Amino acid sequence: MRVCVIALFIVLLAACATSSNAPISRTGTYTVKKGDTLYSIGKRSNRSTGDLVAWNKLASASQIEEGQVLVLNPPAGSVATRSPARTTPAPTQSEAAKSQAIAAANAEKINWMWPASGARSNSTDKNKKGVDIVGASGQPIVASADGKVIYAGRGIRGYGDMVIVKHSNAWLSVYAHNKALLVKEGQSVTRGEKIAEMGDTDSPNVKLYFELRRNGDPLNPTAMLP
Repeated sequence: MRVCVIALFIVLLAACATSSNAPISRTGTYTVKKGDTLYSIGKRSNRSTGDLVAWNKLASASQIEEGQVLVLNPPAGSVATRSPARTTPAPTQSEAAKSQAIAAANAEKINWMWPASGARSNSTDKNKKGVDIVGASGQPIVASADGKVIYAGRGIRGYGDMVIVKHSNAWLSVYAHNKALLVKEGQSVTRGEKIAEMGDTDSPNVKLYFELRRNGDPLNPTAMLP
């Protein structure tokens, strides 16, 4: 019996919460229910409290009672003042540039270099944040900074033969689509040391996909490398 009572209480509580928070259609009128406030009605109908007071000729926002019928649209000739709904502004270009600058500052302690020569462009894969460097098959790929190889293989779909180098507790560099891998896991490498040859493994064309990762988050290296 106790379990049944508790279950019934939860159902009723959920029902009350649903009815008190459910959106209200702005067409026509609304009948005030027990527990309603003018603010909650306005929020659920996307109307301002001030508009509801004016349109219903109320003395104050507290002058409503159960069973009262409210109009939710302005009388002919009047204009709504504002909507209580708020939206979060999208990040501005300056904010994005600031984030890039912070990332670049954090990377300054590492002496980076580009791992290969060639035309660079943002990756066409929407799931990747790095850059594609287009070159020739067999072209040398070098370590972008001193570090240790923590992955060398072809076990990750979409990256082909890939090398990952750890440069610090926070920073990794990723080199994908290689034709040949010239290093092994656990091997230490120096900045500019050849670690692979450019190829087209898991790629429709010959290129190097290059990416930096800070604390696991992928970053476009363009803002951080010379």
